[in-house]
Amino acid sequence: MDNDADVDAGAIAFGTDGWRATLDVFTKPRVRMVGQAVATTLQERGATGTVAIGYDARESSPGFADELAHVLRANGFDVLLPDRDTPTPILAWTVKDRGLAGALQITASHNPPEYNGVKFIPGDGSPALPDWTAAFEENLAVLDPLPEDEWGERTEEDLIGPYHEHALSFVDADLDGLPVAYDALYGSGRGVTDALLADAGADVTRLNCEQDPDFGGGSPEPSAENAEGLVGEVSDGDATLGIINDGDADRIGVVTPERGYLDPNLFFAAMYDSLLETGSGDVVRTVSTSSIVDRVAEAHGQNVHEVAVGFKWVAEAMAEHDALFGGEESGGFGLPDHLRNKDGVLVALVAAAAEREEPLDARVDRLLDEHGEIHQDRISVDCPDDRKESVLADLETALPDTLAGVAVDGINTVDGFKIRLEDGTWVLVRPSGTEPKLRVYAEASSAERVEDLLEAGRDLVEPLV
Repeated sequence: MDNDADVDAGAIAFGTDGWRATLDVFTKPRVRMVGQAVATTLQERGATGTVAIGYDARESSPGFADELAHVLRANGFDVLLPDRDTPTPILAWTVKDRGLAGALQITASHNPPEYNGVKFIPGDGSPALPDWTAAFEENLAVLDPLPEDEWGERTEEDLIGPYHEHALSFVDADLDGLPVAYDALYGSGRGVTDALLADAGADVTRLNCEQDPDFGGGSPEPSAENAEGLVGEVSDGDATLGIINDGDADRIGVVTPERGYLDPNLFFAAMYDSLLETGSGDVVRTVSTSSIVDRVAEAHGQNVHEVAVGFKWVAEAMAEHDALFGGEESGGFGLPDHLRNKDGVLVALVAAAAEREEPLDARVDRLLDEHGEIHQDRISVDCPDDRKESVLADLETALPDTLAGVAVDGINTVDGFKIRLEDGTWVLVRPSGTEPKLRVYAEASSAERVEDLLEAGRDLVEPLV
């Protein structure tokens, strides 16, 4: 066994959604350090009982899960593992459903196979907030020898089956004969999302549903570029709806006959509109997500709650407000009555049920007719990580009264600076949480206007870097 004392804890940092790194950094000794930090933190907070430990489809993931299980058991916790690689939302739902102490999921989500990572899920199944991750980082230096006298039990079970039954009952969708194409991108959604759709009655065409820890030589990102095969199945085949998950199936992309890969902002609006036909409640979105969702909410007399980028903030706001639905423009969506976390498996079933009631293309057409065209894009500006804070501080004093020829109507500082203009458009400048860059987003009623706003945003930020 490697010597944990020789490992630099400084290489471990919990970001927006856990800790991820390439496999030369994400090593067994460091994973054991994370496991011990989690065990110490749980003990400090009086948690006892069982911790679930899951893993995605990467070749290295089961081994890392075993390392975590060893550490948690040595600290007196019982450990529950799935009998196969399992989507993150299924692990999160299991934690909530069984009242477990928490969970650890080995996954690098959409990153390529040379990466891996670990996420912590608290006992309520929601994403970990900074009070958890800060405690983990503080406890990383706690490298006491593992106790050897209070070993917890290790159990392996099918976690997919109970979730599957719950999902069918929760959505209660009749998809009899609905032709759906599903692309797992070789990730943990294979045999899960497609099986759920099929058991609800859909005729499912499967793409990339074989087990391949290298993800076919690419990254399991549910993007337009990776959905080309799915677009072909929908445009040239019999399928009227295409669904694609990322590597750990907590995010979703959708393909329609008329639009091909559907803009996640439009999918968000269409899903919320569909849910409001049978329910009521506010919506939560991130600051970078399109305001077309706001227009749907206003038309139904509901409120919108805008939060910083990161689904943990969406989940927190869903708990604080009477929220029906929450999401972000990167394809993460959740229904709090099911789970205050993003879930690309259950949302796939909800999307298919919405398609059965009204084709998504027709619903999106109707929403755009009612609320107007929405276009959004973003660019990046290089900025060293150690300069981000000072650049944002300088930007606060450099914010203009007008931008791209229109007066500024207000500024939201929940995550960077979101500059709202009097014509209803906006520009957002925020630091990337994963790269040495600043992100500049813009939204307007035309693509041309978006380009103008992005250029104005670049001109505002670049002199400060």
